[in-house]
Amino acid sequence: MLIRGGRVVDPSQGMDAVLDVLLADGRVARVGEGIDAPEGAETVDASGLVVAPGLIDVHVHLREPGQEHKETIRSGARAAAAGGFTAVVAMPNTDPPIDSPAAVGFVRAAGLRADGARVYPSGCITMGQAGEQLTEFGELIGAGAVCVTDDGRPVSSAGMMRMALEYAQTFDLTVAVHAEELTLSRGGSMNEGIIATRLGLTGIPNASEDVMIARDLMLAELTGGRLHIQHVATRGGVELIRAAKERGVRVTAEGSPHHFTLTDEAVDSYRTNAKMNPPLRSEADRDAVRQGVRDGTLDVIATDHAPHHYDEKEQAFEDAPNGIVGLETALGLAYTELVETGLIDLATLVERMSCQPARALSLPGGTLREGSPADVTIFDPRVEWTVNPKSFLSMSRNTPFAGRVVRCRAVRTVVGGATVWSA
Repeated sequence: MLIRGGRVVDPSQGMDAVLDVLLADGRVARVGEGIDAPEGAETVDASGLVVAPGLIDVHVHLREPGQEHKETIRSGARAAAAGGFTAVVAMPNTDPPIDSPAAVGFVRAAGLRADGARVYPSGCITMGQAGEQLTEFGELIGAGAVCVTDDGRPVSSAGMMRMALEYAQTFDLTVAVHAEELTLSRGGSMNEGIIATRLGLTGIPNASEDVMIARDLMLAELTGGRLHIQHVATRGGVELIRAAKERGVRVTAEGSPHHFTLTDEAVDSYRTNAKMNPPLRSEADRDAVRQGVRDGTLDVIATDHAPHHYDEKEQAFEDAPNGIVGLETALGLAYTELVETGLIDLATLVERMSCQPARALSLPGGTLREGSPADVTIFDPRVEWTVNPKSFLSMSRNTPFAGRVVRCRAVRTVVGGATVWSA
């Protein structure tokens, strides 16, 4: 495949110019000017479009096995491709949890058949996510896991978390964490503040997240382990990570589109489609997440794509499950909220959604360097579109962004040199 005449933006090589990209045998064969199409090669006219290393989402819930009425590995991989993602990392909090080599192998095999974005499995930190016994990290890696995480639940025991960070170093494995001190959350269902008080809901204080981030940063510093903090939502959390990075702690972290776009006002009137964990916070917190993405404290933009069935979200607010879908809105929201506002430039957007996710979990991709996997996202930053959940390829529709007008959309997603989605 020859992608001709697009604006090639590849921060991994400091590249931003109108060029051609030749893909052959599943690899990037050449990037340059005036490349002749080999005989029989498909030619794609990318004039006026941006050609970038394939977007990578390191935080996605695909719900299979166990909750296939919300999402399957196949539907999630295809939704990811429609959103411009060439690879996703599937979280292990399924039913049953992915805590054995056989379970990891199941996700990997299903991903290979999905005909969408690449699907990389993750494995649990602890058996059954119970926080009591570490999984066999080496066996999980051998089966295809790219990181370990108990996402959806914190590892409450500091001693267990220390052992995880020490054990993971044997394999140079990243330990990804959902930072929450459950005794401070007290079963709350939204951000602690004026709106929670008015709605009569139990609020979750910022301290619930900050305390655990501080603990895990200290443990990463103590052990030298690789720590990745998921979906950071508080100003305090961003400041703690920034300070830890300045000390040389081996930590990466995520900012999610919903946390840099919305505040807890979005859950007013008990809107369950804006209920998530960590919850939407204050304007000061939202602005801190934006600044964290801007300066690289939050290296990665990740969706925390969390599909739920319509009936489940129609329950009373406190009973409704946490989470929103995000694969098909992430690029548009990130471009609209961060690039169009002048907070970051286009190259930084690609860095946060492709290059850095690859580095954070040592994944293939995140570059168009010759010889790298032929994973490419072509997108149109000029196009304006309205979020319509009915058009999602995901099996679920739970988004607070329905009806929102955004700019920028993927028009072609290429995985291993083959088009897996096009507009």
